[in-house]
Amino acid sequence: MDGGPASLTIGVEEEYLLVDPVSRQVSPEADKVVAEAATELGDRVTTEITRYQVEIRTDPHTSLADLGDQLRAARHAVARAAARYGLRIISSGTPVLGQDTPVPLTPGPRYAKSAAMFRALDEEQSACACHVHLGVPDLTTALKLSNHLRPWLPALIALTANSPYWAGQDTGYASWRTMTWWRWPVAGPPPHFASRTHFDDLVDGLIASGTVMDRGGLYWDIRPSHHVPTLEVRVADACPTVEDTLLLAAVLKGLATRALEAVRQARPAPRPQPEMLRAACWRAARDGLSGQAVNPHTGRLAPASTQLDRLLEAARPALTATGDLPILQYGEARLRAHGNGADRQRAAHQNGRDLNDVVDHLIRTAATPRV
Repeated sequence: MDGGPASLTIGVEEEYLLVDPVSRQVSPEADKVVAEAATELGDRVTTEITRYQVEIRTDPHTSLADLGDQLRAARHAVARAAARYGLRIISSGTPVLGQDTPVPLTPGPRYAKSAAMFRALDEEQSACACHVHLGVPDLTTALKLSNHLRPWLPALIALTANSPYWAGQDTGYASWRTMTWWRWPVAGPPPHFASRTHFDDLVDGLIASGTVMDRGGLYWDIRPSHHVPTLEVRVADACPTVEDTLLLAAVLKGLATRALEAVRQARPAPRPQPEMLRAACWRAARDGLSGQAVNPHTGRLAPASTQLDRLLEAARPALTATGDLPILQYGEARLRAHGNGADRQRAAHQNGRDLNDVVDHLIRTAATPRV
């Protein structure tokens, strides 16, 4: 990355749930579906911690249009593979109708170590997320970028909330995945990092304390990747459609481009109080795009629509410069017309008064299998 907005790379990891189209229950056949999908996608498709989940990853892209093409191709490939076993995929932050507890874990030494270390946390874990990787030249830049992006976490939660149901019940939250994820010992908004030494000392201490297994076990909503030169934004629920994922990617590209310019100019990052930032994230997870939102800088309430307006306006200038503005505009129009994923799940339930209708809605929107 040379630092210009057109060269900022974006990559995405998406997690899907496998469901039986008749029972609408999650299905533990991920190993078979991944093996089938790998004939098309190679190592860009893999298993996750539970056997209900399939994960895909894209290459890094500078063009959001190219990113969208690869996401669509990956979803179609996984959907085709699932269909060959009589299954479908959904892209939701949580299973709608529940799951077996303990969940069927994917075999492997890392997952076995995690289960031994985290116990019942792993036994209930089948939340799905959308992770966006922003290309950075080094760890120091990644940490400075994280400092600038962290105040936007509440708005990003509200934007991408897509998990209102859990175990066959409406939780009253727009993003229940956010709440279940926060139970992990190192999760939620990251600290403001004063330096690379601050980051290294903190992480080394967490590993030494037995709180995380290694650097791959840091589950902050924003973290430097431990294996590729990126900053990973992990705050979003799994997005129901490719268009929703592209809206998230566009917003983050715009915010990151703006933040990197601030880093180059040595402008300090805003520092909301950690407690207020967490409170704002909780309110966003509960209410999504409806009602009131907490301003993490002032603690005051304002309409959630005002928070959304501020987020999109901050992203817009950089996307205008790179030619990606139409993707933001299209995603924004869909969002304002139909709401976020949680709003659409609840609308599907209201139309049919049956949670099976929610699963059917998620099947239809995730991908159209080309069998």
